[in-house]
Amino acid sequence: MTLDEAIQSYIDHCRATKSPHTVRSYGADLAQLSESLEGAFDLSQGALERHFRRVAPTGVTRARKLSSLRSFIKFLQQIGRLDHDPTSSLEAPYRQRSLPETMSQQEASRLLDGPDVGATPLRDRALLELAYSAGLRVSELVGVGLGDIDWPSQSIRIVGKGNKERLVLFGESAARAVRAYLDAERVADVRGDALFTNSQGRRLTSRTVHRVVGRWCRAAGLSPGISPHTLRHSFATHLLDGGADLKTVQQLLGHENLATTQIYTHVSIERLRDTVRKSHPKSRPNTLPHEG
Repeated sequence: MTLDEAIQSYIDHCRATKSPHTVRSYGADLAQLSESLEGAFDLSQGALERHFRRVAPTGVTRARKLSSLRSFIKFLQQIGRLDHDPTSSLEAPYRQRSLPETMSQQEASRLLDGPDVGATPLRDRALLELAYSAGLRVSELVGVGLGDIDWPSQSIRIVGKGNKERLVLFGESAARAVRAYLDAERVADVRGDALFTNSQGRRLTSRTVHRVVGRWCRAAGLSPGISPHTLRHSFATHLLDGGADLKTVQQLLGHENLATTQIYTHVSIERLRDTVRKSHPKSRPNTLPHEG
């Protein structure tokens, strides 16, 4: 098996378990590896160090490309092509994970309770309500079909990353918005049963959802940096603010690892700290102890 054959076998394996974006990213990183090694199956520490000096000597890019390589190495070990990990002594730069941008509950209310915006207000309001109420990724939101919704339980069957299924719940406000849209504004899908369609009866694209969010945020006087994913981040943060346990939020978001969900606990702690700083008569900036 040549290096390029091994890379192709790994990418084929990833297509069954990873998102298309991740597969593209891994493919690009490993194509660079093959170019650096000139196609030679030389995965020695020295060869890999030379590769990283060429494509990503420092910073976040090196950390990401090293993560791609380590995943590839693990695959090679699983299929018996390597009996050791040549990346074990390679250093990745420290990468501090930034906190996700979220809206406050007041900002979410301003967005969702404001006046109608645009030519398809019922559809767009239903879209925003569902995104925030169920914490959906934008790809999941546009992928919802009529047959995925169970109205008695107010739940939706979602096929998320890696084709993994989960059930998400939505609240009464989202239910009313979706029903109003279905009753008065939805154009039947010409190709299937997509919930959200355009005026030609075609499934909405992620780009359209981004435009809708931007248009409604501008009308509500909110930050232009708010995106569909901000609604998902806000969903998780507001659940934790309200007392939800981390495992439940993990399940609703469809996170494979609990560590991915834990970042929202830091957001909630920052919100609490900010509230105390602003509201408590004895509080001053930089005087509260950090959490241990």
